[in-house]
Amino acid sequence: MKKILGIGSRIDHKEYGKGVITNVDSKMYWVTFIESGLETIQFDEDYEVIEASEDDLDTVSFYEVEKSLRNILKKWSDASEIVPIADKYKGGTLVLQPKDTSLSNKEIPIDTFFHKIVMLRDRLRVMEQKINSNKVMDDQDKVDLQQYITRCYGSLTSFNVLFKNNSQHFKGESSKK
Repeated sequence: MKKILGIGSRIDHKEYGKGVITNVDSKMYWVTFIESGLETIQFDEDYEVIEASEDDLDTVSFYEVEKSLRNILKKWSDASEIVPIADKYKGGTLVLQPKDTSLSNKEIPIDTFFHKIVMLRDRLRVMEQKINSNKVMDDQDKVDLQQYITRCYGSLTSFNVLFKNNSQHFKGESSKK
C-alpha cells in the first residue's frame, strides 16, 4: 500500500491529470484537478506523486470533526448535501420503454432523475430526525416507524448504482446488521 499523502501534495492522475490534495479521510483523497475540478479518489488508484507534502495536522481527526459538523448541520436544517452522480451517467438519459410498442418511450435526463432520488433520500432523513426528536410519540412507535423507514431505504438500494460515492448509498436492514 502507498504511503498516505498529506494535504497540499501534488499528483498526476492517469484519468484526471494534475491536481492538489485538498482533504483526506481514512479511505480517500479529495483532489482539485486543473482540468476536471474536484474529484474523490481512492488511496490505491493509479497516480504519480509529483510532490509529497508532509501533513502537520491529523487529517483523519480533522475529517472526523468536519463530518461531525456536517451531521449536526444536517440534523438541525433542511439543507441537502451536494451529492455527485457517477461519472458514467453524467449527461445521460433514462429511457422508459412501454411493453406496448404502439406507445412512445418516455425520456428523462438522468441528472433530473438522480436529483429526485437524492431529494427523496434527504426527505426520508429529515423524517427520521423528526421522528427521533418527537416528544409526544412513545419509544415503541418511534422504533416501528424507524423500521419502516429502514425498509424504504432498502427498497431504494437499486438506485445506488447512480451514486459516485459509496458513502452516500441507500442502506437497508441487512447493511445495518
